[in-house]
Amino acid sequence: MIKVGIVGGTGYTGVELLRLLARHPKVSLRAITSRGEAGTRVADMFPNLRGHVDLNFTDPKDAALTDCDVVFFATPNGIAMQQTRALLAAGVKVIDLAADFRIKDIATWEKWYGMTHACPELVAEAVYGLPEINRAQIREARLVANPGCYPTAVQLGFLPLLEVGAVNPGYLIADAKSGVSGAGRKAETHILFSEAADNFKAYGVSGHRHWPEIKQGLERVAGREVGLTFTPHLTPMIRGIHATLYMGLTKEVDLQAVYEKRYAGERFVDVLPAGAHPDTRSVRGSNVCRIALHRPRNGNVVVVLSVIDNLVKGAAGQAVQNMNIMFGVDEAAGIDNLGLLP
Repeated sequence: MIKVGIVGGTGYTGVELLRLLARHPKVSLRAITSRGEAGTRVADMFPNLRGHVDLNFTDPKDAALTDCDVVFFATPNGIAMQQTRALLAAGVKVIDLAADFRIKDIATWEKWYGMTHACPELVAEAVYGLPEINRAQIREARLVANPGCYPTAVQLGFLPLLEVGAVNPGYLIADAKSGVSGAGRKAETHILFSEAADNFKAYGVSGHRHWPEIKQGLERVAGREVGLTFTPHLTPMIRGIHATLYMGLTKEVDLQAVYEKRYAGERFVDVLPAGAHPDTRSVRGSNVCRIALHRPRNGNVVVVLSVIDNLVKGAAGQAVQNMNIMFGVDEAAGIDNLGLLP
């Protein structure tokens, strides 16, 4: 069994990790930390886990994290980098669901996240945990930077055409919408029910922290600098991301064939028939990214529709997928859930 610890078990990604890992056939949950809820039974805070998680939250300083095989950080940005060096030295593998190790250029990271990096020497070692690109590196990794939710949906939608050099990498547009859970489990005015319900708005138009992460990933694929416009929106739903992506064709290719070939054998990417319109509820609760392709009026603009559950493939599910790869177990173990309808 894989002995697992979770740092930060009270947020939405933390409880989603608990939901998935509690039913994982190869996992033994050993520690779940929370400073504010230390001593509280996990199932008292999250009744959906009654009968499946029989642990109390523990203070991080009292948790026996070095006895684990892997520790997940489901914490705000800036926490994992404070503890990762010691865990790695103890032989514990680390999967960070925040952004501490995603961006390779330290100055860029510090600019966007507004703090000094505590262990910049580990950033170069960290493997970016998008399995559809880095599976071989993840398999050998001891430190994985789990991708952001928007970056997952956007990169999976863009990358096949960038890989075959069929689009102009200098002009890419990502118009993405997220459910309110993407903002985290916290009390802020803009995500109160009376503010977010019956409302729809863009945010971060002048700059969003996921922009450099997406740009970094796309440039690795394209092999050159890309021009990316990324606009996120908040939608009045709990879960889900819908990314509408625009690219300009530079050569004729069979779009459907390119995507079907690229994702053949990928258990968590579903390429729909040409002209389909995937919706977010079809992936709710699942680790699947669904993609559909359009070429309006047979013109030179390709429109890709990419949908995920921001808490699963966009966070906890992908983290478990990475763990499975790192420990050589079935990649779908614990995360082969079907989407929830209605």
